[in-house]
Amino acid sequence: MKLKRREFLKLAGATGAGLALSQLGFNVRSIEAASKECRIHGASEYTSICNFCSCGCGMICHVKDGKLINLEGDPDHIINEGALCSKGAVMYEVPNSDQRVKTPLYRAPGSDRWEEISWETAIEKIAQKIKETRDENWIAEETVDGQTYEVHRTDAIGFVGGAQNNNEECYLFTKMARALGVTFLEHQARV
Repeated sequence: MKLKRREFLKLAGATGAGLALSQLGFNVRSIEAASKECRIHGASEYTSICNFCSCGCGMICHVKDGKLINLEGDPDHIINEGALCSKGAVMYEVPNSDQRVKTPLYRAPGSDRWEEISWETAIEKIAQKIKETRDENWIAEETVDGQTYEVHRTDAIGFVGGAQNNNEECYLFTKMARALGVTFLEHQARV
């Protein structure tokens, strides 16, 4: 950064004036806290977990009128202790993007375009496809070295967990996958 002599003098003068004002009784920290309070006044506070990588950093989100207005690292979170990486810091843009898909999209086989469907229809289609795939590829028993074993599984379905899932959710997802006979289980945190 190159500063000309006049720019340096202006910057030095502004810095000196700021320091002088802070010594005259202006409490800069209380002003910053008050400005922050004004910004999030009336907003609901939620805690969340960053979904960009498998670290699971904690975030504090402030939502007002259904829109995310403030996002910051959670200082009480054991992993990031209030800090956010560059990806986590721009997470603010994800829910506020005008390009964000808010309803399920379906592209029929052979079609060249996506169409919006309801959540109920999407869940029903997914459930039917899982059941169909499981039934078509079910392995009840397997013979190894002349010995037959009951295995009750399907190798046609895999299950992947995500970094935003907490331990309890991961436990339930694993139980569901095992009940379906899925043997290929993985989690993003191990990748």
